[in-house]
Amino acid sequence: MGTVRGETLIAQSFQRENVETIFFMMGGPTSGAAAACLDLGMQGIYVRHEQAAAMMAHAYARVTGKPGICITPSGPGTANAVTGLANAWADSAPIIAIGGSAPMRATTLDAFQEMDQVAMMKPVVKAAYRIDMAQRVPEYVSIAFREAMDGKKGPVYLDLPGDVLAHKVDEEKVYWPENYRVSSRPAGDPALVKQAVELLAQAEKPLIVTGSGILWSGASAELRQFVEATGVPFFTTPQGRGVIPEDHTHAFPAARSMAFREADVVLVIGARANSMLSFLRAPRFSPTAKFINVNLDGRAIGHNQGVAVGIVGDAKLVLQQLTEEASGQFDPHQETAWVAQLAAKQRSNMERSAPLLHSDATPVHPLRLCKEVRETIGRDTILVVDGHEILNFARQSIPVYAAGGSLNAGPHGCMGVGVPFGIGAKVAAPDKPVLVLSGDGAFGWNGMEMDSAIRHNIPIVVVVSNNAGFTSRQTGYMTAGDKQGRQNVGRELGHQRYDKMVEALGGYGEYVENPADIKAAIERAFASGKPALVNVCTDPDAQATTDMGFGGY
Repeated sequence: MGTVRGETLIAQSFQRENVETIFFMMGGPTSGAAAACLDLGMQGIYVRHEQAAAMMAHAYARVTGKPGICITPSGPGTANAVTGLANAWADSAPIIAIGGSAPMRATTLDAFQEMDQVAMMKPVVKAAYRIDMAQRVPEYVSIAFREAMDGKKGPVYLDLPGDVLAHKVDEEKVYWPENYRVSSRPAGDPALVKQAVELLAQAEKPLIVTGSGILWSGASAELRQFVEATGVPFFTTPQGRGVIPEDHTHAFPAARSMAFREADVVLVIGARANSMLSFLRAPRFSPTAKFINVNLDGRAIGHNQGVAVGIVGDAKLVLQQLTEEASGQFDPHQETAWVAQLAAKQRSNMERSAPLLHSDATPVHPLRLCKEVRETIGRDTILVVDGHEILNFARQSIPVYAAGGSLNAGPHGCMGVGVPFGIGAKVAAPDKPVLVLSGDGAFGWNGMEMDSAIRHNIPIVVVVSNNAGFTSRQTGYMTAGDKQGRQNVGRELGHQRYDKMVEALGGYGEYVENPADIKAAIERAFASGKPALVNVCTDPDAQATTDMGFGGY
């Protein structure tokens, strides 16, 4: 038996977890760990900014269901990843983040890039540890994977001092954990499942609201079976879209606001009562509504809103139990007055937004841009949306048809995810087309990651809704007697030629001003086979609201 360096143990531990891809920034003490991963055959995507590495790992995790891996240098390099990891934490997405740090032998000496990185990370990750001995690297990596994937998922940070990474240990002294993760799923209490079905069966206006817990548990088929067995209308959180195709007969996304406001019994499964659901409180929901809450994390049940029935359990198993219990208690083929009411509201709201969807005005209205995107992409396209106005317009007008087919800024509203998410998604699913629909302001945060896509030949298509600024020109602070409001300070960006930037880097770019030219430009972008950007000049005065059109978020 010979010796092995700490950095090599990192790579070997990843190999045992069947890691296929790492997202990293070169430099600092972790360069050797990244190189060791590549030597073992892993794909390495190196980035222009560490924030993007964390975001790519986040998207990779959402599409594959496996932890994404990001590796950063020490000090500022690891600090740069905080935003991406915090966003993954808010989104309950599993990431294993490896951060280099100053050598342990120099602790408190003001060594180069010395920072208390573990303390910095703890508030924004599920767990954070400093590896203090090279021979224990496999143990810490096993802990990281177990904690990232156990129950409510999330990012885990491992701090790697440079001298630990470089230290050589006898291979025979290395302990390799085995069988340290289990795949068992907790089912719900049968008595509580029975109560939940009875409550839904007695309701006049029942509703199902689901979140990304359905995706993580792989429960799309079970959710659909339950919806079709009961005839209860369903809605999802923005992060949980696509678990059932949104053209399903019991999907009424354009009637969302009314449905939430009037439902008398709401089954919330795999979703948290956070700001995305207005905390399940009035006036968004009826003050008399009764809630049934199903969650793998018991801490989420009753959080912000009391429950009539609370079930701790895995969404997949609990949905199976609910469907079995519901047998014979519902007539799914009968259109209830409640379903007819939602269908009418859906039609009304769709008709209200139709003129903007078909507008030939220039600059292009964002809803017309969304219509062209909707009609160009296929049902299997992974759609990433990033920005402010365009994020809301896209939610209202572009349906999602597949689980994992929708990625966006998430509960933190973290702008700048667009291009990194697109890259992470395309690496995770290379056979699927990936389109990033981004605002011009949001594109600016990580637009240089188009260089990463070009260097690694990752053919994503980015469509920029270029309204020449952050937010709409009509978004602003109201003053007394000023009914129009006033512009946000620092809003203006101008109609910049982001397409020329991408062309200069070696990608494909087009600039579009006429709405009739959008579809063909997107088709040419996909046909180019290159990372591409279609820069569409959109109306600076178009302001999205949350109660119009398709999504009603």
